[in-house]
Amino acid sequence: MEDKEKSLPLLPGDRGKYDVGFSSSSSSSSSMAVLVLSTSVAVLGSYVFGSAIGFSSPAQDGIMNELGLSLAEYSFFGSIMTIGAMLGAVMSGRLADLMGRRGIMGFADIFCLTAWFAISFSKDALWLYLGRFCLGYGVGLFSYVVPVYIAEITPKDLRGAFTAVNHLMICSGVSVLFLIGAVINWRILSLIGSVPCVLQLLGLFIIPESPRWLAMKGRWPDCELALQQLRGKNAKIGDELDEIREYTESLQQFSEARLLDLFQWTYAHSLIVGVGLMVLQQFGGVNGIAYYASSIFVSTGFSSRFGTMAIAVVQVPMTMFGVLLMDKLGRKPLLMVSAAGTCLGCLLLSISFFLQGIEVRKEFTPFMALIGILVFMGSYSLGMGGIPWVIMSEIFPINMKGLAGSFVTVVNWLCSWIISFAFNFLMDWSSEGTFFGFSVIGAATVLFVAKLVPETKGRTLEEIQASMNSFTRTL
Repeated sequence: MEDKEKSLPLLPGDRGKYDVGFSSSSSSSSSMAVLVLSTSVAVLGSYVFGSAIGFSSPAQDGIMNELGLSLAEYSFFGSIMTIGAMLGAVMSGRLADLMGRRGIMGFADIFCLTAWFAISFSKDALWLYLGRFCLGYGVGLFSYVVPVYIAEITPKDLRGAFTAVNHLMICSGVSVLFLIGAVINWRILSLIGSVPCVLQLLGLFIIPESPRWLAMKGRWPDCELALQQLRGKNAKIGDELDEIREYTESLQQFSEARLLDLFQWTYAHSLIVGVGLMVLQQFGGVNGIAYYASSIFVSTGFSSRFGTMAIAVVQVPMTMFGVLLMDKLGRKPLLMVSAAGTCLGCLLLSISFFLQGIEVRKEFTPFMALIGILVFMGSYSLGMGGIPWVIMSEIFPINMKGLAGSFVTVVNWLCSWIISFAFNFLMDWSSEGTFFGFSVIGAATVLFVAKLVPETKGRTLEEIQASMNSFTRTL
């Protein structure tokens, strides 16, 4: 027990001055090819994540008509995925530490493949629910392991942009299913959702395992080999390998982490930032809008098909813009701009529903609602969608990463379930009040980021984790 009362050591010297071997030699096409290939295979899991989210809105009318589901039953179908995702999230950290980052991605693919086929061939609500639950379980695993794997394989100067591709692919999955779901049957749509699972399963055989996971397991020859593959055969990896070794060995003095250990003062700052960002991300209303975009547009008097297609067109370019800016401007500025935009978008939606309710400027309110949703989704895609996952993958030390990552991911999915299940009831209570509440949360997010979230741009994982520990000890 006395080991747990020690604080993590700060890294000696200025580790920011390290040459990690990714400057001159790292620009080689061979090193970038392996890094890009590994990231591309990993983010296929993110695409599956997005497909699962994007499926429910375009499939709503077809499923309800063909299988005779009521609105309440379809709301359960939409929300049961988050229950499965919470279970997956609970297990994700431990499984990723046990099976490796690649192993857990393959495990998740098997669940998602099974789920998509169960949905596609379902004859009644039971199989539909089982498929959606299994899909959620696989997505819960992906939501933790994909950003962690990418953060662990990329050099510090590229980590933000590469990790943000996770959210880009989530948005791509949502957008593609929104677009094609408007013109094809929901059963075929679910079969299309299974294709990325097959591609990732094949790709996992040709990419390296995370060097930091291999180091945690004491497999140093494999760690060095994987790091050399990722940086290029002629790259100098000595300094980076020494840094990983030093920090990993410094953590071996601590006994195996338990859930209660996560709530020690040592990890308070990391936990507040990780949990806080996930709660604010979900309580900002994104999944309510994403899951029920069609019904929102109908309630405002706008074409649901045109509205959902407009969302799809806006999301991907804004996410790409955020990816390009993340390692230039930093995480904090993008988060604050993004949160301010979601605040504005929800405020416009609230005003639109309010004016519609009092029958003022009714010819204008559908367009105001469309603008509000597009501002919200565009702003969310710019930063709030992806950056919390980037920061989650950066701020926890390797000895706590599995446990802490699972806990933070569970919190995210719990909040997602609360919003996705309650959203229709909130809209029945007060549409304008619902979106005004989301707007207030967006404003609170700006303050939270400004006061508590650290800037992690251009710093190694070991530097970030040591500085977070140092900050906690000064409080």
